[in-house]
Amino acid sequence: MRPIHLAAVVTAAFLSAVPATQTRADPIPSGAVGQNVEAVGYSNLNDKPGFKMSIQKVGERWYLYIGMLWNEGWQIVDVTDPAEPKVVKEIEGPANTATDQMEIADGKMITALAKISPGWGGDPNKPFDEGVLIWDLKDPLNPQKLGQYKTGSLGTHRNGYQGGKYMHLSAIMPGYKGNIYVIVDISDPAHPVEAGRWWVPGQKDGESPAAPPGTMLHGPAFIVGNIAYLPYGGAGMVVLDISDVAHPKKIGQLQMSPPFASSIGVHTVIPVPERSLAFINSEAIQEDCKEPLQNASIVDISVSAKPRLMALFPLPLPPPDWPIKSFCERGGRFGPHNQNTLLHNPFVQPQGNLVYLTYFNAGLRIYDTSSPTAPREVGYFLPPDPTHRYGVFPKGKLVAQSEDVLVDTRGFIYVTHKNQGLWILKYTGK
Repeated sequence: MRPIHLAAVVTAAFLSAVPATQTRADPIPSGAVGQNVEAVGYSNLNDKPGFKMSIQKVGERWYLYIGMLWNEGWQIVDVTDPAEPKVVKEIEGPANTATDQMEIADGKMITALAKISPGWGGDPNKPFDEGVLIWDLKDPLNPQKLGQYKTGSLGTHRNGYQGGKYMHLSAIMPGYKGNIYVIVDISDPAHPVEAGRWWVPGQKDGESPAAPPGTMLHGPAFIVGNIAYLPYGGAGMVVLDISDVAHPKKIGQLQMSPPFASSIGVHTVIPVPERSLAFINSEAIQEDCKEPLQNASIVDISVSAKPRLMALFPLPLPPPDWPIKSFCERGGRFGPHNQNTLLHNPFVQPQGNLVYLTYFNAGLRIYDTSSPTAPREVGYFLPPDPTHRYGVFPKGKLVAQSEDVLVDTRGFIYVTHKNQGLWILKYTGK
C-alpha cells in the first residue's frame, strides 16, 4: 500500500473524520481484460471495500463520495485527475452499523444507516444506529451533520434524494415485513418528518394474503414529476402517483418473479420518459448460480398503467480464450447488480443509448440500446481476481465481484468492488 499520512480531526457526535491524504496514487493492478474499455486509474481505498458512490465538482476539483462496505463509514476521493485518484478524507460511522448506501443532491449528502448483517463486520448483537444521516457539503471535504431521521426499527437501505424537500426512503418500519416506501420532508434538516408511505398489500402485520416472496423496496425510488418508479424486489416494478405525497397511489406494476429470481427480483429501475423506456435489473444473491435466472431488461413505459417487457439484455459470456464457458463456473455471484443511476446529478453522465451495468463476477458490461428491442453488448471490463478478502463475500472461491458503477460528465467510469478498491475506466468504443 502507498504511504498514508493520518491526522485526527474531531467532528460531531459519535462520528470522527480522518484526513487520509495519499502522497501518491496506487498503481493499476495487472491482469484485467476488456473490450472497448481501458483502465485509467486505480485506488485501493486504503485497503477498504468501497460500494455506493456519488460525485460533485467544486471549483476545479472533482470529488467522489463513497459509502464503504460492511461498516467502514465513508470516504472522499479526489478524482480531478482520474489517473491519480487520492483518498482525501475518511469518515467513521457508528459501530455495528451498515454505512454502504449514500446519495448527493442540492449540496446535501444523505447516508443510510442500518443494523449490520451477521458476518458483515462489527457485532450484530451489540447496539447499532439506524435511519438516515443528513449532511451539509458546503465544505466538500468536511461534511457537517445537519440531522437524522430514524425509523424506530432496523434502518434504511438504498435511499433516493434528487434534491428539494423530500427524501425517498427504502425503510424497515415497525409493523411491516420488508422495506417499504417512506417519503420524508427535510425542509428543516434538523427535524425531518415523515410525509407519506406506501407498501405492497400483505407487508403490513396482520394483512392477508401475504405479499409475494421477496417483496421489499430495494430502492432507490426514481422520481419523474409526480410519478415514482419503485424497484420492489419480488413484487416487480411498481409505478406510483405521488402528486399527494401523503397518499401515494399505485398506477401500474410489472411482475418479474416468477419466472425470474424473486429474492431481489427488481433491484433498480431507471426510467427514460423521453424514450418511453425503463431499464430494470435484478440482483444476483446466491453464489455459483444456485438460484433462478436473474434478469436485466428493457420495459415500455409509454402507458404507465401497463408497463410492458420489451427485451432482455444478452447474458455476458467469458472471453473466448478463457477455460470456462459460463460465468456460473467462475465462482462467486454471477448476475446484474447496479446501473449508472444518479441521473439528477449535474456531474453524472445523462442517460443516452449506453447502459452501464455491473455484473458481479462478469465485471462491468456496457450495452447499446439504440434499438430497444435488440440491445447488444458493446464493451466490458473484467478486473483481475483480488488477492485478499475484506469481508466474508464471496463465501467460496475468491474472485472479482464488481459492485457499483457511476459515469461522470467527462466520460470517466468508476467501479467499486467487494475486495479490490476503485477502478476508473474509459469507454473507447463508438
